[in-house]
Amino acid sequence: MAKQYKSDIEIAQEAVMLPIKEVAASIGIEEDDLEFYGKYKAKLSDEFAKKIENNENGKLILVTAINPTPAGEGKTTTSVGLGQAFGKLGKKAIIALREPSLGPCFGIKGGAAGGGYAQVVPMEDLNLHFTGDFHAITSANNLLAAMLDNHIQQGNELGIDTRQIIWKRCLDMNDRALRNIVVGLGNKMDGVPREDHFVITVASEIMAILCLALDMKDLKERLGKIIVAYNMKGEPVTAKDLKAVGAMAALLKDAIKPNLIQTLEHTPALVHGGPFANIAHGCNSVRATTLALKAADYVITEAGFGADLGAEKFFDIKCRKAGLKPDAVVLVATVRALKYNGGVAKENLNEENLDALKKGIVNLEKHIENLQLYKVPVVVTLNSFVTDTEAEYAFIKEFCEERGCKFALSQVWENGGEGGIELANAVLETLETKQSDFEVLYPDEMELEDKIETIATKIYGAAKVEYSVPAKKALTKIKELGFGNLPICMAKNQYSLSDDAKKLGRPEGFTINIREVYVSAGAGFVVAVTGTIMTMPGLPKNPAAFNIDVNDEGVIEGLF
Repeated sequence: MAKQYKSDIEIAQEAVMLPIKEVAASIGIEEDDLEFYGKYKAKLSDEFAKKIENNENGKLILVTAINPTPAGEGKTTTSVGLGQAFGKLGKKAIIALREPSLGPCFGIKGGAAGGGYAQVVPMEDLNLHFTGDFHAITSANNLLAAMLDNHIQQGNELGIDTRQIIWKRCLDMNDRALRNIVVGLGNKMDGVPREDHFVITVASEIMAILCLALDMKDLKERLGKIIVAYNMKGEPVTAKDLKAVGAMAALLKDAIKPNLIQTLEHTPALVHGGPFANIAHGCNSVRATTLALKAADYVITEAGFGADLGAEKFFDIKCRKAGLKPDAVVLVATVRALKYNGGVAKENLNEENLDALKKGIVNLEKHIENLQLYKVPVVVTLNSFVTDTEAEYAFIKEFCEERGCKFALSQVWENGGEGGIELANAVLETLETKQSDFEVLYPDEMELEDKIETIATKIYGAAKVEYSVPAKKALTKIKELGFGNLPICMAKNQYSLSDDAKKLGRPEGFTINIREVYVSAGAGFVVAVTGTIMTMPGLPKNPAAFNIDVNDEGVIEGLF
């Protein structure tokens, strides 16, 4: 008889959590350093950050993955399980993760709390409203939008060209009907009619700003640089020009503080910020990561989606901006996902198929090569499934070791920290025996077009880059405004190395198509939008929301 497995939410709801003050005490955080959100959640105070700012940094370990497939990879599950495994080995470790968006929670992807016996808890709180950070970001974004439209209504002293408004409203929900809208309809007092747009909150520049800001002073400076529109002379109009910075900062006062929760095995987890990796920079906050490095000997953090998006942006945007130096990278794959890349249909992935594995492993190979460009040691781990075979494991292990990577199986979904000890030991051995000589992919002074081409050719494997006419004009304008030294944030689908989601494996000879380019001056990067990528996703035909409910006792059901 097949073994019966509990759902993620059943496991999480059965967990015996420690009061968060006890979890904090395990890494030397006193109760006075916590701002409590109930019994099991807290924010870390600014005073605590100052108290430990001169501590020596711990080791920074990035967890990333191959391109996601319907077969599942388990990147966050691996991050959580690895942190728990470090705890089993008596190491002082903290996990630093992103907060989940409601978009995928009610849509198609699911939450971001890990899975099985490698989860962060309270799982329902984390996946829903948590400590209100996303609501604060949404409110600050929409306050700026309201003040922009009000300025135009009240006489338009700044001479804003209503045809060149670039600031968009946001909502943390997949709602395709809001992608393109018209506002200001009605009578004269209802505003100036114009076309407007919504993005999902995790794609908002304010999300990126919050995640890259070092402190409140830096946050306010970045908010002030946000370009909301251009005036009739073609000059940028900023949030500072609209006198919106102070009020926006007031809404973000608490959101800028990192959140502390725990894993199922009581490993401390800082979960803070959550930009998407396919349309934003895909990393948790700099504040949470730098604070964790001062508080622990080992910090396990993750980058969103595949390494071509998440890891590239972690290195080239977050590490560049914050001066971070990763010591090792864990690259997550599954046998099932590699066979899917080799052309096996989802319903046939449980069958051993070495031929498909050999064909699909080129996706893993490309990600290994990409990570090695940054001169950081790589450990490859397979998130194991009961249908995997020893022959498949042996082939992948040899493949990785031939390319200079440590290899380890991960069984954290089923066995928690105990199932991650092999991986933890592989990481520890790598940290002890291999030096990280981390360097970014391109220098600041490189031309924007050359930066885009470098990412497209070296990371994606493209043959060339083509630009739409508006994208070319935007690049010229951005350079004229003095933003040519900023890094690039590529907005690309996560399923393929190319900008065509259907091209699996390791496509070659393809063209990356840049449809749109714009500057996020506050965040400090230039966004290049490829192909048909959307900054406001839509719900699928059968969204996850269909299965979510609350029973008569007030317990949430169906949340994974």
